[in-house]
Formats: sequence, C-alpha cells, structure tokens
Amino acid sequence: QVQLVESGGDLVQPGGSLRLSCAASGFLFSSYAMSWYRQAPGKERELVAGITSGGGSTNYADSVKGRFTISRDNAKSTVYLQMNNLKPEDTAVYYCKVTRRSIPYWGQGTQVTVSS
Repeated sequence: QVQLVESGGDLVQPGGSLRLSCAASGFLFSSYAMSWYRQAPGKERELVAGITSGGGSTNYADSVKGRFTISRDNAKSTVYLQMNNLKPEDTAVYYCKVTRRSIPYWGQGTQVTVSS
C-alpha cells in the first residue's frame, strides 16, 4: 500500500532553516509527481511546492518562492523540502502528497514551528 512518511520538522528561530523529508513506498515513486502542503491552525491546507516525476519542473506558492526548494531523489524514493529564511507565518504541519490513479495519498505530517 502507498505510504508516505514525513520527517524533519522542528522548532526553529525566525531566519533559520530546516530540511523536510518524505520517504515513499508502495508505488513506483519515479513515475509520479510529488507535492508538499501545509496546514496552519485554523486555516485550510495549502499547496507549498510541487515537483514533476523526473524532477525537471517545480512550482511554488508565492509566499515561499525564493526561500523554499523542493527536490527529489528517485533512487531513495524520497522528496525533500529545503526551507530557508523561515518566518513565523511558516508555522504549520507539513504534509507530502501523491495522487495515484486519481486517489490522493497523504503522510501523517511533520510539525514546523518558527518562533523566537
């Protein structure tokens, strides 16, 4: 079965950096686009970044452009989110997602808290 396991969330000060990882299993990872979403308390889940199956194309929410970088390692079936210059408004639970045969699959999420 499809499994997505996020890790790397932490408490970090404003201006700091984190790298999130999402380890995938149960499907042919290299054939699917992957994405990162986040959900802050009281807010809807929103798309943060996406990457095509081969990694050749990426897209970002305007709020994170220039600060976050999505990447993937198909040999390790893992997608990453490098987050730099973090701001308090980046505080949220971060999820990775894959859509396979029109069905979305989500990981359990990893908490990122940006606070001094």
